[in-house]
Order: sequence, then C-alpha cells, then structure tokens
Amino acid sequence: MSIKIIFYSVVLLLAFMGYRYFNSNTAGLKAGALAPDFSLPNAKGETITLRSYAGKWVVLYFYPKDDTPGCTKEACHFRDDFHQLEKLGAQVIGVSVDDSQSHAEFSKKYSLPFPLLADKDGKVAAQYGALADMGAVKIAKRYTYLVDPAGKIARAYLSVDPSKHSKEIINDLTQLLETH
Repeated sequence: MSIKIIFYSVVLLLAFMGYRYFNSNTAGLKAGALAPDFSLPNAKGETITLRSYAGKWVVLYFYPKDDTPGCTKEACHFRDDFHQLEKLGAQVIGVSVDDSQSHAEFSKKYSLPFPLLADKDGKVAAQYGALADMGAVKIAKRYTYLVDPAGKIARAYLSVDPSKHSKEIINDLTQLLETH
C-alpha cells in the first residue's frame, strides 16, 4: 500500500469517527461579531489578508482537506457558482490547514477561480472556532462565514451540506442585499 492511500484512509477514518465533532455547531463565531483579520499565503505563496477585502462581501469557507470527496464537491460548487457570487459583489476564499503546494495542485486540477489559503498551523481556523485539534492531527471544520463589507459576520454556517452550500450562500446574500 502506498503512503498516500494509507494517509487518505486515516483521514477518512478520522472524518467518519469524528463526524459529529467536526460538524459540531457548539463553537464558531456568531453573526454580528467582527471577523478576525488574518494574513495567510495563497497557492502562489502570496500573502492575503481579510483587511484587503474591506468594502466587499466575503464568503470565507473553511474545509478539512484538499482533493477529498466533500471538499472537492464544495469547491466545485463554489467554482460553478462563482460568477453569480461575483455579480452579487462577493469574493470567495477557501481556508484549510493544507500547505500552499497542495492548494496549488487542488486549484489547478479543478480550475478554481478563487484563492485557497494555507493555514498550516491552524491559528486562523482556531480564531474562527473552525479547528478540530486532536493533538497530532489538526483539521479545519466545514464552517463558512459570510462577512459583510464592514468586516462583520453577517451569517455563520456551522452545519454545511457541500452539495447545496453555494446556493444557500447565494440565496442568503441576495436576501441580505435586498434588506440593505
């Protein structure tokens, strides 16, 4: 068995065994809270900050692992709906504890038009309550935050269905824009 197969088997086993823990909605930031700023490298190694998106809507989504089934499904739905989200004035940003090289490969493989940020030590995920830390293994929970142009969390999604999530974001953002 190759190391890669063993690694993915362990990741899938951990995800299966800890599903409730990873998707627990007992943590995470609430709507109305100020979104913590961050400074993380993207797939090209360039530093990206939340502050650089001031004045824009941001879909900040945390996900467990590049190129795994649920994460791929979620990323591809955001890709497919990217132009709709852009028309609504939103920028999509993905964050996981994978490194920039993994993000570059994942992004290229699925032609993702938005940045994936490497939170290798999990500090940003922890600030957002989106880190499952099991000692030797850290993994981002599947949480999403819709950040408004003023930098506040407009919506917090702590229970996400990857196959429907981008449409949920589009619907909620459309509703928020209509009420503002």
